[in-house]
Amino acid sequence: MCRASLAALGLAAGARGAGASILPADPVFGRSFADLQGRDQALSAYVGRPVLMNFWASWCAPCVREMPLLETLHQRHPDLALLGLAIDTQANVERFLKKVRVSYPLLLTGTQGIPLMRELGNKGGGLPFTLLFDRRGRVADSIVGELDPDDIQARLAQIL
Repeated sequence: MCRASLAALGLAAGARGAGASILPADPVFGRSFADLQGRDQALSAYVGRPVLMNFWASWCAPCVREMPLLETLHQRHPDLALLGLAIDTQANVERFLKKVRVSYPLLLTGTQGIPLMRELGNKGGGLPFTLLFDRRGRVADSIVGELDPDDIQARLAQIL
């Protein structure tokens, strides 16, 4: 598990609030992050579908190891919205994508992702960090550390 430190950053969490008509969604769905083309993508667009939200970084070995599993999940479960939230720079993510195929959306949180993970229950700030949300946008489960294929399939069965 990779660790990131918030102490030196002194960052606040930013705007909160549910951005969708289906309530009560988690406040994370009131946020938006840039995609790799620089366009803001509102997380509220994903409320109404089960969501797997994965916080990762290109420099985190367990994150990189689980990317093929996430890609497989994305291909196998078309009803599941799978999002990769990169606690990383655009340049690093673009370099990473030259080596590893990812077809699900990747959004750039930069250092904002660290306090966001902590708000969402990952108090230690470890990576990778995965959240499962039900169709109403409510947290159904969370996993700190590398995903296990059988375990994540069982957890997904609860929200699909």
